[in-house]
Amino acid sequence: MANYQLDETDRKILSFLVNNARMPYQEIARECGISGAAVHQRIKKLEDNEVITGSQMLVKPGALGLNVCAFISVSLTEANKYQEVVDALKHIPEIVECHFVTGRAALLLKLYCIDNDHLMEAIINTIQRIPYVQSTETMISLDQAFDRQVWVKDFKSTTFRNL
Repeated sequence: MANYQLDETDRKILSFLVNNARMPYQEIARECGISGAAVHQRIKKLEDNEVITGSQMLVKPGALGLNVCAFISVSLTEANKYQEVVDALKHIPEIVECHFVTGRAALLLKLYCIDNDHLMEAIINTIQRIPYVQSTETMISLDQAFDRQVWVKDFKSTTFRNL
């Protein structure tokens, strides 16, 4: 397991990329006081060490008619069937996040649906029919106060390990 120690320049680069993933490397280089080639090499090293795990375009769910955001906690009948349940949940397109959590429930899901009828259909006819799902509890988001990436600016001695 190799450790990768971030220095201040790496943190600056990450900060720029988190705020604007399309920022040109040359502009990042200018802001960091290094060459464009150095930025390219550092980003490649951050990717190779899995500090950066990819980039993607973000689409507002409402633009697609997905107007209901819900969080569902899922309790399992058998804890050791966790992976089987997760494998089944991966096939449900409405689910955008799945977390294994502590507490009464085993899983916390985030999903987007068109409306409450669509949400009810996803819960009753899809999620609750997965073997080993014991029960669910649903919370509907009324508003998303904010959304952001991880905070990278002030972490002075951050070590990331390749797992």
